[in-house]
Amino acid sequence: MPETRDSVTAPREIRIRTCIATRERRPDTELLRVVLDPQDPTRSTALADPARRLPGRGAWITPDLAVLELAEQRRAFRRALRVSTTVDTGHVRRYLAAHAAGPDIVRKTEH
Repeated sequence: MPETRDSVTAPREIRIRTCIATRERRPDTELLRVVLDPQDPTRSTALADPARRLPGRGAWITPDLAVLELAEQRRAFRRALRVSTTVDTGHVRRYLAAHAAGPDIVRKTEH
């Protein structure tokens, strides 16, 4: 049977990105993309973009709260996103806190 275009999946190219806080180079699958909120007229609110689909310039960060704090101390978001105002990272912090706790799985014990 000949292979059709739909049945053959091309391997996804692994892209290497640099964390804006730690400056470590890692595959993009291990980092969280952060963009400025396209709905914010002041261009000062950062959004977590785990699906990597939001428009605009992105910054990449290791998905860890300690790394987020390091990036805030170094003002790395301002540089990476090329803005002159302070960047509000509250949404990113809430996203990381929610995902650091892990999924809320309640399992019944079978006897």
